[in-house]
Amino acid sequence: MDLIVKKKFETYPENISILLYQIRDLIFNVAKQDGISDITETLKWGEPSYISNIGSSIRFDWKAKYPDQYCIYFNCKTSLIETFKEVYGDTFTYEGNRAIVFKINQNVPLTELAHCISMSLRYKEIKHLNFLGA
Repeated sequence: MDLIVKKKFETYPENISILLYQIRDLIFNVAKQDGISDITETLKWGEPSYISNIGSSIRFDWKAKYPDQYCIYFNCKTSLIETFKEVYGDTFTYEGNRAIVFKINQNVPLTELAHCISMSLRYKEIKHLNFLGA
């Protein structure tokens, strides 16, 4: 784990850190399943960020200002969130065209979220396909 990202995780309350580690693990598991071995982990805008050379960045964070939720952010200049809305409808709660929002006590639909992460990690290769090939 990138040291600067590890330090960021240490700033989260323990219950939040556990949730965000699960998202981090999901990103790396999806990348492995998709044969993507070049994931870069860093901080962008002070948030854990993950990107592949064929994809669009994924960030996530929890903010004390909104203690009952955390968000996974996608590039708002892509068609990712628009596609997620078309494919998964109200499976997720969205924040505009940039984020999926989760309540800290909710069960995360992991299969659907893994598919969204996969589309983001492969975005440059699939952006020309209808519904990103979903």
